[in-house]
Amino acid sequence: MSIISKDIQKAIAILSAEKLVAIPTETVYGLAGNIFSEKAIKSIFETKKRPFFNPLIVHIPSVDALESIVSYVPKKAKLLADTFWPGSMTLVLKKQSIIPDLITAGKNTVAVRVPNHPVTLSLLKQLPFPLAAPSANPFGNISPTKPEHVEGYFKNDINMVLDGGACINGIESTIIGFENDEPIIYRLGALALEDIEAVVGKVEIKNKKEVSPDAPGMLERHYAPSTKTFLTENISEEIKKHIGKRIGLLTFTSDLKNDVITSQIILSIKGDMAEAASKLYEAMHHLDHQNLDVIIAERFPDFGLGKSINDRLQRATFSS
Repeated sequence: MSIISKDIQKAIAILSAEKLVAIPTETVYGLAGNIFSEKAIKSIFETKKRPFFNPLIVHIPSVDALESIVSYVPKKAKLLADTFWPGSMTLVLKKQSIIPDLITAGKNTVAVRVPNHPVTLSLLKQLPFPLAAPSANPFGNISPTKPEHVEGYFKNDINMVLDGGACINGIESTIIGFENDEPIIYRLGALALEDIEAVVGKVEIKNKKEVSPDAPGMLERHYAPSTKTFLTENISEEIKKHIGKRIGLLTFTSDLKNDVITSQIILSIKGDMAEAASKLYEAMHHLDHQNLDVIIAERFPDFGLGKSINDRLQRATFSS
């Protein structure tokens, strides 16, 4: 029997019983639990097989709820929250003492966001507690952008996937921390760097940190198919290295007519970065189930959402 359901009241009952529900957001599906339940939070880490040193993102229903989670909001953080929430931006701020160390990996900061999805906003407004919700996939695997992806991963491990349809943005939120009250990007994501800089000026990027990461999504290898994946600027040259293998191709706009290609997905024929981002993980899931030997991904133009897509592809690959 399917665990996918549109019943918000059922989701509330499961979450209130300290169990997990996968929830939709505009970025990816999240594996959610009550932030104040040690049982639920431990269950998130165990179900995902996620290391405890990797902090979780707290989801709240509105900007007004921020003061119950964090103890200090820099001026530029307030500006960003007012501009982009609800939306695909996570802020890492000094936490209130009530926020459990389990969620923050023992750090004095907490990652928090207001998701921009009507189903999950409705859920959050009806719950008496915020939700911790990392992506609803086994640690390191491709993130889920449809309820069926989550069910494929966890049908025997969780009670419910709250159905909100396909995620419209398709890659994780952009994570922004603060050092000396100045914003620093800890993870590139669905909110483009250029849009952030238009609001707060030049922003430094610190996008990878293997040991004691400051935020989720900073580990070097992540978001990865089980099929060996290569990222390249020259698809034809890369194909020559894999002649005789079953090759899957993931491109931005290019349509390569080549008999050696087993399967090809073009992310946006019209060259729309947002469309490409929204389809990225769905395409990776599809190719990963084609019994291929290799997936060859085309590097994107390195600006706007292309930067974020390249970041995800880079982490999914063995070589570049």
